[in-house]
Amino acid sequence: MKTNSSRELSPAQKQELLRKIKASKAYSKAYHDLEFMSKKDLRPVRLQLELLKPELILREHKIRSTIVVFGSARLLSAHDARVQFEECQKLAASQPKSAALKRRLKRARLRLDQSRWYEEARRFAALISRAQQADKTLEFVVVTGGGPGIMEAANRGAWETDAKSIGLNITLPMEQDPNPYISPELSFQFHYFSLRKMHFMMRAKALVAFPGGYGTFDELFETLTLVQTGKKRPLPIVLVGKSFWDRVIDFEFLAEQGMISWEDTKLF
Repeated sequence: MKTNSSRELSPAQKQELLRKIKASKAYSKAYHDLEFMSKKDLRPVRLQLELLKPELILREHKIRSTIVVFGSARLLSAHDARVQFEECQKLAASQPKSAALKRRLKRARLRLDQSRWYEEARRFAALISRAQQADKTLEFVVVTGGGPGIMEAANRGAWETDAKSIGLNITLPMEQDPNPYISPELSFQFHYFSLRKMHFMMRAKALVAFPGGYGTFDELFETLTLVQTGKKRPLPIVLVGKSFWDRVIDFEFLAEQGMISWEDTKLF
């Protein structure tokens, strides 16, 4: 059998062999190899990285505490909702017999009414940011999920006062781009919901929940559970939009049925 033991390589042959070695995936440093880092067995490492990267950056920027703002990603600003409503009005007027356009106009009218929550989140974030960052200390920095709707409104309110705000975005099947009002140096992207939730709570001094859907409910009840079980120090939890919350969640009924204690109804 022929072997390589007696072969003498030319300089060019040696260079070619070295090139192949250096081009091999095995030769690349582990933390530079994205394919390797994406392997199933590396999940614990990725979890640690998603914990550490935002934490270290927030420390570098001296973010001491945050106010968490949750709410629907589907709500529009008063301006955008008005434009959408007027467009639907014109279309419906041009085709008065169209049932589909009537339904569309009804939804647009609802969105216009709901835009008050967008504007309220915007004003609230501006008020908090103006009051707490006037002396350049970074207490009570607004943090959101980084997307549109109420999240955009809160980041926008901070941006309009030249204050910093944080966005904790996440990769989703329907790609969610960050809203443009987040401080670029404080805009993060997560893969794991668990680590994202942890960062929402780590510096939180208060939580403000505007009307929303599953995501808002998830974050709200997660926080209530953490406080209820003593895993998180009690903090102000404010539900904005009493008529909405009274209809979607009957906390008194839960207490009457013994599913929660009456004391639990005082957590917010």
